[in-house]
Amino acid sequence: MTVFTVFIDDNFHYLDKEYRTKLGDFATLESAIDACKEVVDEYLAGDYVEGMLADDLYARYTMFGDDPFITGPGVTGALFSAWNYAQARAAILCGQAVTAGEGQAPVPC
Repeated sequence: MTVFTVFIDDNFHYLDKEYRTKLGDFATLESAIDACKEVVDEYLAGDYVEGMLADDLYARYTMFGDDPFITGPGVTGALFSAWNYAQARAAILCGQAVTAGEGQAPVPC
């Protein structure tokens, strides 16, 4: 049976494995992705303030939010991008499109 493991890095301590935690093991990729989405959604909902711009919420996520990722047997690339998901969710939560940062494509609502 293939097991997908979700780890969470702390964006505030980027690339510092000392702050990495293990969320858990999941039997399917779908359930691992759902767990990652929940981590991002919890941060965004907790940090959102009414009237906040999507760009500001997304920027705060990339500086301070939890950054879940998935590993598993034979996995060599990213199976889930928390940053891409957070950008799209910030736009929905704030009711507006997020403008593209340097080198990023715009994310429509």
